[in-house]
Amino acid sequence: MGKYIVRRLLMMIPVLLGVTFIVFFIMSLTPGDPAAIILGDQASAESLALKRIELGLDKPLLFRYATYMGNLFRGDLGTSYRNQLSVAEQVWDKFPNTALLAIAGILVALMIGIPVGILSAKKQYTFMDNSSMVLSLIGVSMPNFWLGLLLSLLFALKLGWLPSQGMGSGFWGLLRSLILPAITLGTGVAATVVRMTRSSMLEVIRQDYISTARAKGITEKQVTNKHMLKNALIPIVTAVGLQFGHLLGGAMLTETIFSWPGLGRLMVDSITSKDIPMVLGAVIFMAVMFSFVNLLVDILYAFLDPRIKSQYKGKKAASKREVTV
Repeated sequence: MGKYIVRRLLMMIPVLLGVTFIVFFIMSLTPGDPAAIILGDQASAESLALKRIELGLDKPLLFRYATYMGNLFRGDLGTSYRNQLSVAEQVWDKFPNTALLAIAGILVALMIGIPVGILSAKKQYTFMDNSSMVLSLIGVSMPNFWLGLLLSLLFALKLGWLPSQGMGSGFWGLLRSLILPAITLGTGVAATVVRMTRSSMLEVIRQDYISTARAKGITEKQVTNKHMLKNALIPIVTAVGLQFGHLLGGAMLTETIFSWPGLGRLMVDSITSKDIPMVLGAVIFMAVMFSFVNLLVDILYAFLDPRIKSQYKGKKAASKREVTV
């Protein structure tokens, strides 16, 4: 298991190289002058030329990329063009807000998706099943920005129950400001969780050990929780883990609509102003977080399914026998 984790961590290096290569060249080739962004439109041509030299923009593109990667491997993400602040500090400052929103969105998705998916599987082809599948299809197809605007119009503008912008202060202020963006994010993820839970549960329900458990007199609740759901969790955990990784990467549209001060909104603002160091730093951070979430999901498999854990132990024992021979 330890070797597997180390191998997965080493695989993150080519992922980061590929991501930074693509983003760096796309941002460098887009229209716009970073020197003009920093100094303003009223700057003289001489000042702009000196600023380009200071930023290294007079150097060839490949040389600038190599310089950036050299600084990156030393832990330096650079300095923002817009505000001249450290990219790493700004990313770490916004990440807790995005993590809070992502966790809230996943909780909403799990509270809706897993119970509805279980009921849909146990009542296959009934009105309940057909209704949940139709609603799931709508949830998957519905754009987040459209749902967010509808929720803001209803609960903020018309009813005045919840704030539509910003991040409140204090526990209750934070909770009230978190409800609408969390529902906006969680609805789309819940639709995916419902469909995945239903398909996984249907595969488990038809197994012989479920009939055996019922024949022993175990209550239906225990059969569902201990025998059905537990053995159907791996595909569900995979889907939830991937969705959580996406949310941790920054829900750009949702954060922009609700003016949530997270990574997604920071990314949109940086792209608009062509702040290359900030965009690169945010993208690298997102890629690392997504890779770590996938790694944690793979490790979680071993705790959910003893067969997977035994495979790791079996490989370790086999390698020891080979060394002994």
